[in-house]
Amino acid sequence: MANQPDPDNGHCVLGIDAAWTAHNPSGVALVQRAAEGWRCLSLAPSYNAFLALSAGQPWGRSRKAQGSEPDPAALLKACHQLAGQPVDCVSVDMPLATTPITSRRAADTAIASRFGPKGCAVHSPSAERPGTIADHLRERFAELGVALHTTTTARQEPALIECYPHVALLALLNRNYRVPYKVSRSAQYWKTEQPSMAERIRRLLAEFTAIHQALSQRISAIPLSLPQPSEVTTLSSLKPVEDMLDALICAWIGIEHLEGRTAGLGDATAAIWVPANLME
Repeated sequence: MANQPDPDNGHCVLGIDAAWTAHNPSGVALVQRAAEGWRCLSLAPSYNAFLALSAGQPWGRSRKAQGSEPDPAALLKACHQLAGQPVDCVSVDMPLATTPITSRRAADTAIASRFGPKGCAVHSPSAERPGTIADHLRERFAELGVALHTTTTARQEPALIECYPHVALLALLNRNYRVPYKVSRSAQYWKTEQPSMAERIRRLLAEFTAIHQALSQRISAIPLSLPQPSEVTTLSSLKPVEDMLDALICAWIGIEHLEGRTAGLGDATAAIWVPANLME
């Protein structure tokens, strides 16, 4: 799922839906600003799939996405190969901080206070989850010149930012409450109705379609076609699609950040960046 870079390129954003553990795959999206607007250059359901695409190796949907730890140097190199230029922003859905993460942060509390009533509180991070994966990712990106933006950092590029797709979707879809699109939570979303598996799949795909359409208005050439409900036999087969949509949402927040349309909630050690219009 890779496109050719535009010769009249501008900024470049890498979006990562980062798993909190090494055994789960992480969705990855690379977008680039061209003369006609932002376009998707590459989209993958895992780090390894993204690296394969950058090497010209196609990744078929039939292949199972494998989990691994992120390798920031390899990711940035792959981005340069795909885009023909360095990345200006790396936008990640995972707790990140300038100090080791051991417990709930001011950023998490701020999100819960502001968006908890809309169903968008966050999971509390710990020393185990995401633990060293997050610490090493932030440290390695910093060594490579991509520094974490907190509430006190000047918006210099290249930037590493933390985002939260559930909150981003409130702005992207103009919703007032958390969007029910997570595959693993589909049994909880409609507990009182207890819909059949086929109906849960249909409802998830309806939300996937709304997200895909909204993203397509902001990012062109997204190399992702959604299956029809009749083509889906298991819920688990939808998880890679969810991960890739989340990576695209992360990339969109990176675009908004580069263009000055985000607000950071947190403190000098960590900030979660959300669409600025949600703070009005």
